[in-house]
Amino acid sequence: MPIPVTIADDSLMSRKAVRRALPEDWDVEITEACNGKEAIEAANSGKAEVLFLDLTMPELDGFGVLKYLHEQQSKTIVIVISADIQPEAKSLVDSLGAFRFLQKPLQPAQLREALFDVGLI
Repeated sequence: MPIPVTIADDSLMSRKAVRRALPEDWDVEITEACNGKEAIEAANSGKAEVLFLDLTMPELDGFGVLKYLHEQQSKTIVIVISADIQPEAKSLVDSLGAFRFLQKPLQPAQLREALFDVGLI
C-alpha cells in the first residue's frame, strides 16, 4: 500500500526537485501543496503521513504548519527542506517536532538518508 506523501512548497520547481530526489523504488502516493493551508488540509485528510515542507510560503508558512501539527499531536513525519539555514530557524523547526532539516538545493542522497533514518526505506 503506497505511503501518502505531501510536498509543500510554493515553488513548482522545488516541488519537482523533491519528486526527482525521491527513491524510485519507494511506493508513495504524492500530493502537492502550494502553501501552508493546503499542507494542513492534506495532513488532515490523510494525505501526509510524510510531509516535505518548505518554510517560506504564502498564506501560512512552514513554521505555522509545524506549530499546527505540533499542537494537534500529529503523527505526520515532517522533513523540512529550506534555504533558510539560520540557527534560529533550525532550532525552532526542531522544537516544533520536525524530523529533519535539509538544505536547498536538495541532494537526493541526503533525502534518502533521512528516509532511511526514519525507517521509511
